[in-house]
Amino acid sequence: MTKKKDIRSLTKEELRSFFTEHGMKAFRGNQVYEWLWHKGAHDFDGMTNISKETRQFLLDHFVINHIEVDDMQQSSDGTIKNAIRLHDGLVVESVFIPTTTRTTACVSSQVGCSLNCTFCATARLKKMRNLNPDEIYDQVVAIDRQSRAYKGHKLNNIVFMGMGEPLLNYKNVLKSIEMITSDEGLGMSPRRITLSTVGLHKMIIKLADDEVKFNLAVSLHSAIDEVRSKMMPINDKSTLADLLQSLQYWYAKTNRVVTFEYVVWKGINDKKKDIDALVAYCKKVPSKVNIIEYNAIEEDGFVQADEAAIAYYQRELERNNITVNIRHSRGKDIDAACGQLANKSSD
Repeated sequence: MTKKKDIRSLTKEELRSFFTEHGMKAFRGNQVYEWLWHKGAHDFDGMTNISKETRQFLLDHFVINHIEVDDMQQSSDGTIKNAIRLHDGLVVESVFIPTTTRTTACVSSQVGCSLNCTFCATARLKKMRNLNPDEIYDQVVAIDRQSRAYKGHKLNNIVFMGMGEPLLNYKNVLKSIEMITSDEGLGMSPRRITLSTVGLHKMIIKLADDEVKFNLAVSLHSAIDEVRSKMMPINDKSTLADLLQSLQYWYAKTNRVVTFEYVVWKGINDKKKDIDALVAYCKKVPSKVNIIEYNAIEEDGFVQADEAAIAYYQRELERNNITVNIRHSRGKDIDAACGQLANKSSD
C-alpha cells in the first residue's frame, strides 16, 4: 500500500495542480490551503465549504500529520508547558508565557539537540530529528489558542528558544516563519519573532544574505573563548571571533541589533575580567544584553552568581551605554524555564 503524503508539504500551486490534474477546479486548492494554514484545520471533515465527496477524495490521497497537545502543565505564575506529541510518537515541548501586557510562545525546532551545552537539560537528550515546518507552525497555533482562551487576546510574540538549535534546521524553520508571517497563515509581524542560536557564524551570515526580517538572539554566556568553550563545545568550531564577524555582517545587512542572552554563574563568569570582556565585545557590534536567571538542572554543578555580581554586570554595561535587561524566569516550578526543557512530562 502506498504511503499517503502529508498534504501540508504541498505548496498552494501544487495543490491547485493536483485538483486540475484530477478534473476539478483549481480554486479548490486555494480553499484547502486556507483551511490547512489560515484556519489550522487538522482533518478534512472540518472543511465545511468543500463537498463530502471532495473531502473523501482528499482523505484517500493525503494525511494531515498534525501535532497533539499530549499534556499541559500550568505554573503558579500562569506559564503553561505543553508536551507536544508528533505524528510519529516523538515528543517535544513548547511553552506559553503570559505577562500582564503580552503573551509569548516559546517553540521547539528539533526533537532533542546535538550541541551538548553543559548547562542545558535539552542537551542531555539525543537528537532524534528536525521538526517539519507544519510541526513548528502547529506549536504556534496551539499557543495562540491558549492565549485567546486564558488571556482573551491573540498571541503577541514568538521565540525560537525551545528544544533544538534552529539554525541546524534552517530550511524548515524559515519556512515555518514564512507561514507564520504570511497573510495566508497567521499574519504575524516578523518583528515579533526572535530566533535564538548558540552562534553558528556561517548560518548567521546566511540569515543576513537571505534578508530575514525577524530578530536575532545569541546564547553567549562568556566573551572569553576558554570559558565559553567549556560550557558550549560549539565555540571550538564557531569561535567568538567568527561569531563577531558574522554579527557585524548581520548588522550591516539588516540594521538590526543583536541580543546577547547571558547567564552569570558563580565561579565561572562572575569576575571583573568576564564583565570587561563582555563590555568590550558588545562595543564591537550594536547589541543589547539580557541577563537571564539560571534555572538549575539535576546535578549540573552550576550555581547562579551572587546578586552583587549580577548588579556589577548591570552597572558596567549601563555605564558603557549598553542596554541591559535582567530577565526573571517563568515556569520554573514545572521545568518550563530556559534550559529546562527535557520531556519530563512524557516519561
